[in-house]
Amino acid sequence: MCRTRAPGIGKHVALDFARRNARVILACRSRERGQEAVDEIKRKTRNKNVILSVLDTSSMASVRAFAERTLKEEKRLDILVNNAGASGAVLRHTQTREAERRGQTAVGLPYSITPEGLEASFATNHLGPFLLTHLLLDLLKRTAPSRIVFLSSFMHGQGTIDTSNLWGKNMEKYYMNVAYNCTKLMNTICAKEFANRLEGTGVQVNSVNPGIVRTSAIRHYHFLIQFIFNVIGWFFFKSAEEGATSTIYCCVSEEAEGLNGKYIDSDCTIALPSEKTHDPAINRKLWEACESATGLNSQLGKS
Repeated sequence: MCRTRAPGIGKHVALDFARRNARVILACRSRERGQEAVDEIKRKTRNKNVILSVLDTSSMASVRAFAERTLKEEKRLDILVNNAGASGAVLRHTQTREAERRGQTAVGLPYSITPEGLEASFATNHLGPFLLTHLLLDLLKRTAPSRIVFLSSFMHGQGTIDTSNLWGKNMEKYYMNVAYNCTKLMNTICAKEFANRLEGTGVQVNSVNPGIVRTSAIRHYHFLIQFIFNVIGWFFFKSAEEGATSTIYCCVSEEAEGLNGKYIDSDCTIALPSEKTHDPAINRKLWEACESATGLNSQLGKS
């Protein structure tokens, strides 16, 4: 199962799975773009067992509905890839207008609160995947050995942990991709926490850095920033297909069998994540805040 946005890393991961003759579920926010990706994958691989299921990770109701459908329709789940990653600044609307007035064009993803009271970027990139992983754990355990992969970023070390951000608080000074960096730090920490709490179940959990990749993740930035990024990217950055390499390695390679709680770099080697991921007290506080924000009462063991 892979959450994807065409054209992006998730689609190329799904394409690789389909070429291995796997049953693949693409979880996409847009039904239209998702169906285009499904049709392309089927055409390229001749694997008819590729299906689309609509999922909006910014909505916990959508995550729960998706998980309910999956548990009802699927007998096994070998691999779960959490690939959500919307990038941009997170500014209140009044700040956005003021920034534009001053000529600060890289406004990015606007600050917004979802109907469930969560900040949209933190819900999309972290809380949705966090909840989805919890809801699918029983199926993953029954299918064990199974694997869960969280897509992080080399920028996670630039993030900070302030659990009030989950509800959109204390974000007045955030700009550019600060919120994105924070969500990727949260991904990395919670992947490690899942690994610790699932020890001995046959479910291995790791996070990966895909590198600097040309995808639509910066689509919320001003067009000038997107243009500069894409021009430079053609010469120096990875394509989405190349960026999928570390994720695919973590999901299916024999070398990755038994790896648990690791951070895999873009060259498919084990790397040390930021020191910010090593504080047990902060990690526990983040985990509990995520449970509260998503309405969970986790029975997973404490790390």
